[in-house]
Amino acid sequence: MECLIVLGFTADMTNEPTTSTITTTRPQPSAPAARPAPAPTDHRDGRPVLLLGGTGKTGRRIAARLDALGVPFRVASRRATPRFDWDDPDTWPPVLDGVGAAYLAYYPDLAFPGAAETIGAFARQAVDRGVERLVLLSGRGEPEAEPAEDAVRTAGAAWTVLRASWFSQDFSEHFLLDPVLAGTIALPAGDVAEPFVDATDIADVAVAALLEDGHGGRTYELTGPRLITFAEAAEEIGRAAGRDVRYLAVTPEQFAAGAVEAGLPAEEVGPFTDLITRVLDGHNAYLADGVHQALGRPPRDFADYVRETAAAGVWAPPRDAG
Repeated sequence: MECLIVLGFTADMTNEPTTSTITTTRPQPSAPAARPAPAPTDHRDGRPVLLLGGTGKTGRRIAARLDALGVPFRVASRRATPRFDWDDPDTWPPVLDGVGAAYLAYYPDLAFPGAAETIGAFARQAVDRGVERLVLLSGRGEPEAEPAEDAVRTAGAAWTVLRASWFSQDFSEHFLLDPVLAGTIALPAGDVAEPFVDATDIADVAVAALLEDGHGGRTYELTGPRLITFAEAAEEIGRAAGRDVRYLAVTPEQFAAGAVEAGLPAEEVGPFTDLITRVLDGHNAYLADGVHQALGRPPRDFADYVRETAAAGVWAPPRDAG
């Protein structure tokens, strides 16, 4: 029942005197008191950009953009050299050596217990070692992630928070790919709609925040240009891919059982199920203009993503064995 598991939801999927303007009247959270941040500088000065989560959906796209621009960067992970582990502070100093800016994508999720303390400790150490810009990938509509955001805001660097929820690429990279190929996407979402955001848009905003002036002290809420239910997403994917793909609404209990069966560590099943259930309760069913605020252009539509992904053969139907 791998179709029931949702891993790395906002971890990859990630400053608030100012937030991006959104198409809703709901109030935005007020900013916490922050340590004075240094004036932003252009990091095309030879110092590398650190990418935590640099092998994920957004991280590797950021790496590709930095490479194309000729900006040095360092991808940190448990398998990289030097090794990086969020749970091992002894691994932090080597990856921070000489870094001018950092992209922070936390695993398993900013809403998990202890995340804010870990993020805060890392952010403060980064600033103490000369990092001037911090860009955090956060969760859209996750109040539990806000303490981690605040920890970055108060660390002393020029900060930018990117709030995103469901990525379009969730259907083609990692946890929803197998369900699409199996023909059934099972989630506790009911008929709730999501403004799926393209990971390429998140990467473009992150690169702008890492390299350009004007993004410090901003919280960008990133969405696509339209609301889509999971049933509609499944239909669009199936039509473009030439295969039968359907959405199956399940209960949180069924989702949790499927996660256990798929091998998610027992200690993560409850928090992830709670998180997914809360995020899919409909409170994120509105559009935001963070992509336009940051880049001056509209976000990519889900249809463009589906068309390109189908053309690449990611969802190609299996060949007739006969």
